[in-house]
Order: sequence, then structure tokens, then C-alpha cells
Amino acid sequence: MPVSAGFLDALADILHFVPGYRTRRMFGGAGVYSHDLMFALVLDDALYLKADDATAAEFEERGLEPFIYRDRNGREAPMSYRQAPEEVLEDPDAAREWVGRALAAAQRKKA
Repeated sequence: MPVSAGFLDALADILHFVPGYRTRRMFGGAGVYSHDLMFALVLDDALYLKADDATAAEFEERGLEPFIYRDRNGREAPMSYRQAPEEVLEDPDAAREWVGRALAAAQRKKA
């Protein structure tokens, strides 16, 4: 199921604090950006946050699965995005905390 416009609208309300917030639809989902820095993705109305070696353990401790890309031939490739905790979509403080981690991971990757 592709990402719904309603989910993207709700996400924009939640992440209003992100500087230069925007989304860009791609491959049935959407990339989530701060200016030109992609820090999250949305697929099937689920949010995945950028993770790296410095933050992956926090996701793993919570049982938050990585996003796995599946191509047309069924090959799988895990990506550096992890399922966001549910509270990110419900609690502004949790959203700031977890999105801050994702933005930092995206910045480290860019560097």
C-alpha cells in the first residue's frame, strides 16, 4: 500500500519543528527531509528513521526493525532506516528526541 496523503499531513503536523521540513514521494513511499538532508522515509504509512552505528543499538533494544528494500526479483537489502517508536507519532518530546537522533545520523553519513 502506498503512503497516504493523510499520513503525510499528520506527519507534517508532528514534525513541524524540523527546519526546512519537506517530503518527496518516491517508489510508492516518501522521503522525509530537513532542507536537502533525508533523515526518514515513509512506506505503507509507517515512519522509518535514519540510523547508524552510533544509534542502531537504541533501535535494536526496542525491537525496532530495519527497513528492508525488496527489488522486483525478491532480493532483499537492509537499509540504514529503522522503524520509529510509536511514541514519535504521539508525543512531541519523543518526536524531538528520536528525530534529533535521525538528523544526527544523516549528518554523520553526509560528512
